[in-house]
Amino acid sequence: MAFSKRFSKGIYSGDNLMGLSDLRYLPRWVILIIDVLFITFSIYFSCYLIEKLSYSSSPVFPHGNIIYVLIISISVVFMFAFRTYAGIIRHSTFIDLFKLFLAVFSTTIVVGIISFSYYLISDKRMIYMSVPFLVVFFTASFMMMFLFRLFVKGVFHFLRGIRRSTLRKRILVVGIHEQSVAMARAIIDNPNLPYQIVGFLTQRHDSTRASLLGKPIYTKAKIERNSKEDLMIDGVLLLQELLSKEEMNCWVTLFLEKDLQIFKAPSLQKLKSNDSEVSIKTLQIEDLLNRKPIKIENEDVRKRHFGKTILITGGAGSIGSEIVRQVALFEPALIVVLDQAETPLYDIEMEMRNAFPMLSFKFILADISNKHRIEPLFQKYQFSMVYHAAAYKHVPLIEENPHEAILVNILGTKNLATLASHYKVNRFVMVSTDKAVKPTNVMGASKRTAELFVQALQKTENNSTKFITTRFGNVLGSNGSVIPHFKKQIENGGPVTITHCDITRYFMTIPEACDLVLQAGAMGEGGEIFVFDMGEPVKILDLAHRMIKLSGFEPHVDIKIIFTGLRPGEKLYEELLSDDAKTLPTHHEKILISKDPTMEYQNIEKHCNNIVKAALRREKMDVVQILKEIVPEFRSNNSVYEVLDK
Repeated sequence: MAFSKRFSKGIYSGDNLMGLSDLRYLPRWVILIIDVLFITFSIYFSCYLIEKLSYSSSPVFPHGNIIYVLIISISVVFMFAFRTYAGIIRHSTFIDLFKLFLAVFSTTIVVGIISFSYYLISDKRMIYMSVPFLVVFFTASFMMMFLFRLFVKGVFHFLRGIRRSTLRKRILVVGIHEQSVAMARAIIDNPNLPYQIVGFLTQRHDSTRASLLGKPIYTKAKIERNSKEDLMIDGVLLLQELLSKEEMNCWVTLFLEKDLQIFKAPSLQKLKSNDSEVSIKTLQIEDLLNRKPIKIENEDVRKRHFGKTILITGGAGSIGSEIVRQVALFEPALIVVLDQAETPLYDIEMEMRNAFPMLSFKFILADISNKHRIEPLFQKYQFSMVYHAAAYKHVPLIEENPHEAILVNILGTKNLATLASHYKVNRFVMVSTDKAVKPTNVMGASKRTAELFVQALQKTENNSTKFITTRFGNVLGSNGSVIPHFKKQIENGGPVTITHCDITRYFMTIPEACDLVLQAGAMGEGGEIFVFDMGEPVKILDLAHRMIKLSGFEPHVDIKIIFTGLRPGEKLYEELLSDDAKTLPTHHEKILISKDPTMEYQNIEKHCNNIVKAALRREKMDVVQILKEIVPEFRSNNSVYEVLDK
């Protein structure tokens, strides 16, 4: 009854015959009854064949239907003995086939022995032409039961294949390289992946008549001429390592125009490992902005960290936490992680103690503007290197609260730098920003002031610490950056808000940013500002369009884009170098040294003391006025402080 309900549900649930593939297995009693029917038919067929071939009017079973019952009963006994009905047919193996053979063979032998014994005792035949009958019976019954199982197994796999093919996404693999073919083969061989490879895609025109793995090769022109419905494809799979940034952008533009889903492949080794956490993922905007990162293969970097004591301020932030992770790989004696954000500091502590149980860590909750809290750390640990990533960075918030930027970005840096010099720290690496170049907001100007202070401190008498500054643009995925903000807006159905249609920004990944910081710390001789060749700036409107399309929506149709106007202190474009700055090359082609104007230590220290006093008085206008005296190129934009520029 339960089987009939499941069977009828599979037929009429709306999925038609494909619902049969959802059945767990045929009940054992159903298999037993079907086998008994095959035995009955085999007896009848054997009798019919013997009678026709012998041209005799004598029946094969002189005693009538009782012999039918006897043979069927013996067959059932051996079916139970060898449990031929117990296996799941779609998972049948050679062992199940052998059990079936033994059951039928044993039945044939026992019937033969009974027939021969009956003849010896009564001198009468129980089965006419018993040997030919038993041979035909054995062959017919075994073959029918075997072919039945083979048929059920084949039908199940056929229906499951149809069901999977309807649920799987039909995709093309971009490229006809060996890696592309190997990736396609790995997907085809992995039944757990919800993708069906239907072909390959290439820009070449000499491969259209060829095929790979039995799949056709499509040209770019064919994709351009046809819709995805005409081609019957859902998406494409990219192998990022095989494509240059230009090729990637070209392909992605075409695929987005054709409303195709774009997937990125993991490494072939990971895909073959069948790791449940490794999968083919949807292409993200970060994948299009990524460049080949700077790889730290400098032995000098390891020497500066191995067995040393390292301080990382802002260690719970986006950049700081990645510095912690990368420094830990060099096996320092102790890493001191300092931050004033309690929960993120706890999170990075849990992560690092789990990932590096053999390393020593100290996690310090402290404010870098409190020198009395910070100095005991320098006294106790005698740091070899300090990475200073602690800062306030959100432009509109800092524009509203300029005194807080002064206390953290300027006073905090001043405290750390002077303590580093006093306690003979070998190297002090400060994380700065491209907003410090020709600043239009308080945040950028405060970071430029911090740059001026550490550069001036470098030149003071008796200083042995090498002060190094790194300057880069927006970091993908960092706290408060535009991409996570856009993602949330798209997930919520829009609108996506952009401050200006022409605004542009430089972007880099968090690992790239931290590579620069570590590399600069190793190559710097003191007093330098290192800048990173970040390529071309990205137009934020174009970024929003691509993010919306990659999410499967149409800009201005499914997701609206609204222009809100520049925020206080915001400018249309960022610069990594000031107009009067000169650049010097380094041994790394992507890293330059910016030779910006500097200031005498006595002057910058006096300015810093004055601006800190103004910040403690919470006098916003006084704070910004002094900031403009320190950084003459600071011109406020779309801000209440513009009056100070007149």
